Amino acid sequence: MLARVGDKWTLLTITALASGPLRFTAVHEQVVGVSQRMLSQTLRALTRDGLVTRTAYPEVPPRVEYALTPLGRSLSEAVDGLVQWARDHQSDIVRNRNEFDQAPTANATNPPHP
Repeated sequence: MLARVGDKWTLLTITALASGPLRFTAVHEQVVGVSQRMLSQTLRALTRDGLVTRTAYPEVPPRVEYALTPLGRSLSEAVDGLVQWARDHQSDIVRNRNEFDQAPTANATNPPHP
């Protein structure tokens, strides 16, 4: 379960759906960088885990919406703190990475992790 919750696309998808039900295309627009295939897999896994509902409306053309379940909303509340922390400290992390990567002794004794 931690692997699912800690997955990049899961976190971003949960965050996108926190504002309310969205169609696939709208989720795809909000989750920058995700391929359609990966988003489809992520939504399917979240639906399987009971975190997201998929509602298909009998219309022409067909309309499908995804929404957080109560369980998904509880995860969203937990994720909000993590997302806010990342936003608040992104520049600090980038600065630290740059300083580390430019330090001549750091690279020789502690090669960066991929």
